Amino acid sequence: MKLAILSCSPQCYSTRRLREAALQRGHKVKVLNTLKFAIDLEQGMPDLYYQQKLLSQYDAVLPRIGASITYYGTAVVRQFEQMDIFCANSSASIANSRDKLRSLQILSKHQIGIPKTTFVRDKHDVLPAIERVGGAPVIIKLIEGTQGIGVLLAESIETAAGIIELLQSQKQSILIQKFVKESKGRDIRAFVVGDRVVGAMRRVAQGQEFRSNVHRGGRTEPVAFDGLYQETAVRAAQILGLRVAGVDMLEAKDGPLIMEVNSSPGLEGIEECTQLDIAGAVIDYLAAQVNFPEIDLRQRLTVSSGYGVAEIAIPEGSEFVGKTIIDSGLRGKDIIVLTLHRDSKVIPNPRSGRELLAGDRLLCFGRLAMMRDMIPGKTRRKRQPPVKTLPELPVADEVSKDSGAASPASVPVELNRGDG
Repeated sequence: MKLAILSCSPQCYSTRRLREAALQRGHKVKVLNTLKFAIDLEQGMPDLYYQQKLLSQYDAVLPRIGASITYYGTAVVRQFEQMDIFCANSSASIANSRDKLRSLQILSKHQIGIPKTTFVRDKHDVLPAIERVGGAPVIIKLIEGTQGIGVLLAESIETAAGIIELLQSQKQSILIQKFVKESKGRDIRAFVVGDRVVGAMRRVAQGQEFRSNVHRGGRTEPVAFDGLYQETAVRAAQILGLRVAGVDMLEAKDGPLIMEVNSSPGLEGIEECTQLDIAGAVIDYLAAQVNFPEIDLRQRLTVSSGYGVAEIAIPEGSEFVGKTIIDSGLRGKDIIVLTLHRDSKVIPNPRSGRELLAGDRLLCFGRLAMMRDMIPGKTRRKRQPPVKTLPELPVADEVSKDSGAASPASVPVELNRGDG
């Protein structure tokens, strides 16, 4: 594999480790400064120039896009995508994760824990918004910020209102977020690669600091994950479209709450803490994807007029409940079931004799006109009751010093392998 690592800091730990891991595995790798590209656009011929020379061919791209160059960096990644070069994280997923409001908006549609959050512009909406998230103390966040920068804790409503007024006067967009008291000063960072967590650590703030970021002196310790925390981390990354991500979660009394999903997670803290070869896991994943690339359905399906992919929900009382897939009549309507989602399980290529249950979701390919008639009308969702309280995650007793050995933090999330 010939790999390009996009990074403006070739000497930083993460970039050096990724390059080292690629070379150890016999791959060709170059670190390319994201700001040294020129994007050329011509009918049918998207091209990139690097340092005034036409870029040579690459098999895969690993973007390490800093927050300060998000716009230009995502434009470069987007150009690689148009040139049909595999990108570890897409331009859209990087943009989605970089904006805290946008990422929470996307996650809020799904059954995944997030802290109660509100976004307001009018000063008259500030006090009601603070009350809606549970009152003081509250967390105030800038929409774009990294390493704990732009995250403030307001102990009283008056302090919160004053901070918000000051930030808004400086044309800053801010979020007001519920303060999760039981997780004060600590969170969990899970490193997701593809569909598994390859390493995880707990970060604990020191002294009076409530932010647990390693860059702010936070102490780290490896954690032994349970299924729900692993599943939540992987789902959050996948919902935002990220294949390589650092998922930050709060340990709330009702279960994990997604705080942030980082598209360019640092490697130094988690590798030192867990003694795992996280960089190697990233490179191995990229090599596997180059050999078996994903297909952009949005582009491919344009050649099949009237056909597409849609998700069909099976509600209580549906005519399909209790029927097998073969007896449902879907195949006769030119609809093929690709994947069945049931609770937390994902069942690819389900067998024709599998019985359908209320609450199942079917990812189908077929004639759109037929599938459109099967999708129920939209209804306003009822508020979900809180999930049961989970015990605190234990600290891992032992982590293997061998970077290739399995550890509690590197156990992959189990997905059903399917029936077919």
